[in-house]
Amino acid sequence: MATNKNVFSSPVGWGRRLAQYLIHRCWAWAQAAGAVTAQHPGRLRFASIGAGTRLAFPQGTVFGEPWIQLGSHCIVAEQVTLTAGLVPGVDLGPEPVLRIGNGVVIGRGSHVIADTRVTIGDDCYFGPYVYITSTNHSYDDPHQPIGRQWPRMEPVEIGPGCWIGTGAVILPGAVVGRNVVVAAGAVVRGTVPDHTVVAGAPARVVRRWCPEDGWQPPLRTPAPVAIPEGITPEQLLALAAAEESEAANAAGGAEGRESGAGADGLTAGAATAGAATASAAITDTAGADAAMARGVSAET
Repeated sequence: MATNKNVFSSPVGWGRRLAQYLIHRCWAWAQAAGAVTAQHPGRLRFASIGAGTRLAFPQGTVFGEPWIQLGSHCIVAEQVTLTAGLVPGVDLGPEPVLRIGNGVVIGRGSHVIADTRVTIGDDCYFGPYVYITSTNHSYDDPHQPIGRQWPRMEPVEIGPGCWIGTGAVILPGAVVGRNVVVAAGAVVRGTVPDHTVVAGAPARVVRRWCPEDGWQPPLRTPAPVAIPEGITPEQLLALAAAEESEAANAAGGAEGRESGAGADGLTAGAATAGAATASAAITDTAGADAAMARGVSAET
């Protein structure tokens, strides 16, 4: 007789579900407890860390934090590397080396390597796995291994309001302007003007904005409408509800018109069929009269 395997597997399944639940709860607790904030910096002693800023757990490599300045309301995702100086334990002077502005979001697995000054402006958004460095290997001497040659260092500056796509690389000496979009996988060096979109390796300008002509080439989607100042969340919700109501009313009116058009079509079809029947009857009557007339004429 066949045995129901669920009789034996249910305790195993129950144990697995319990283990999964405990692991998820413990991991959620570890993430909350291991996050770095201004109130709970843990072992990290940054030059400054603003209110509302959070470094998610687990953190990546972090050293030289006395020369790292973090603004307020920043989000630093898991496994993000933040370093100041070539190696830990080096005195870099009285001024911060890595400055991160307010409202900056740095995606998972990104690296910001500041062996010399790196500045990131306010409200910059970085996708995952972005790499920013102020240091590059030197290969001037062909007789020495590249790793043994002293590296080159140049400051990096990223203006406010930029969006850096996934996997982009910002090389030493790069100066990225205000509100710049860096496409995913782009390799940026040199100066990038304000209000441009750059893509490729090396990155080149593929779209730019100017007050006279707007975006050139034009955007494929219409520009978003800015929210007026002083608008409250309640007013936005009321506006959204009103727009939904208008859309529903418009859809209902369209359905009513379609139904009316269908009824009119049926009426018109019936009228056409009636007209066709009457026409056929008239034609048949006329044909019969003509045949009778021909018969009378033949008899005569």
